This record gives sequence, C-alpha cells and structure tokens, in this order.
Amino acid sequence: MATRTEHDSIGSIEVPAEALWGAQTQRAMHFFGDAAAHGERMPLKLVHAIALIKQAAAAANHSLGRLDADRAARVQAAAASVAAGEHDDQFPLPVWISGSGTQTNMNVNEVIARVASSGTKRPRGADSLETSPVKVHPNDHVNASQSTNDVFPSAIHVATALELSSRLLPELDTMVRAHEEDLRSTHTKHRQHAHTHDTVDLWIHSHTYRHTV
Repeated sequence: MATRTEHDSIGSIEVPAEALWGAQTQRAMHFFGDAAAHGERMPLKLVHAIALIKQAAAAANHSLGRLDADRAARVQAAAASVAAGEHDDQFPLPVWISGSGTQTNMNVNEVIARVASSGTKRPRGADSLETSPVKVHPNDHVNASQSTNDVFPSAIHVATALELSSRLLPELDTMVRAHEEDLRSTHTKHRQHAHTHDTVDLWIHSHTYRHTV
C-alpha cells in the first residue's frame, strides 16, 4: 500500500497515501487499532455533530478576528461536507479509544483541514498541505479556541437533539396519531379518580400526550 509521511509534534508517521486523515489519527490506529479490528466504529452521527461544531466555531472565530475570512470560509465549507456524510469513509477509529474523545476530535480536524486546504470536495489524501495555496491547520485553524473537553460533550448533545428531532419524535408522533384513531373509533372513555367527574375520551389523553412530547 502506498503511503505518505505525515508529521506532528511527536514526530513522523506513515499514512495511507489516499487517506484524508493525518498523523494523530494514524497514530491512534497504530496504538488502539481501527474499527475494522474492533467492529465498533465511532458513530457517524457523532462525527457529523462534531463537524457542525467546527463549522460554527469557524464562523465565531472569524467574527472575533481569530480566523481570516478565506480560512473561515474554507473550514465552514469543508465541515459542512463532513457533516453531510461526504467523507464518512475517512473516520476509521473505534469507540474503544481513550476516554475523552481526543483522537476522534483530531480525526475530524485533520480531515476538515485537508479538504479545506485543497479547496475541493474530494481531494486525494496525497495532496500535500504544504503545497496547498492556502494552508489550513487542523489545530491552529479547525480546532481554534476549542478543546475536546468542550467539543465532545457538545457533540453528544447536538447528535442527540438531531436524532430526536429527525427520528424519535416523528416516530412517536406517527405512533400516537395511530393510537388516537383507534381510540376515536372505539369511543373508549376513562373515568377520573374522583367518580363524580365526567368521563373523558381516551383519545383526548393520547392527543395531550402527543402535544406534550
């Protein structure tokens, strides 16, 4: 397999030539293995949520003068493409890897940095960051003003909210609506605890539950 040499603060390491990730992701795979070995990949919904945070952070950093307009735009576009699932094959790390999520955060940073530097939606991993017209660094730019200790818990909340709104709540709504129709058709009533109260159609209880949820 063809490789390229990547460098970080620890040293150099060989990375698959076509991979969009960099040294820290590859080193994590070396010490912890990859999802293919463990069979439990880091959930892509979480990866997508981290990318959304990177997109928002780039906009915030630009507004605060911490990131120039060109890099901010590039990071936002690259992060959006990751969030949309366009680079899902570039996140090989398993769930069982350290405790803080640092390696996953860096995996996202490295992929976004390479996509942002290239200016194309699907660059070859071997396209060197050093020869890119605009260099976007995974730590200095993509991860600017952030810490894994902030990003990872926030991503859990973002991923949960997105899954609730896109999957769970629509399914609950469908279920309760069907239940309401059944109750309407049978005219089932429910007596209150105090027997002097009027009986209430059960579909009203179901309707109230749906709107409460």
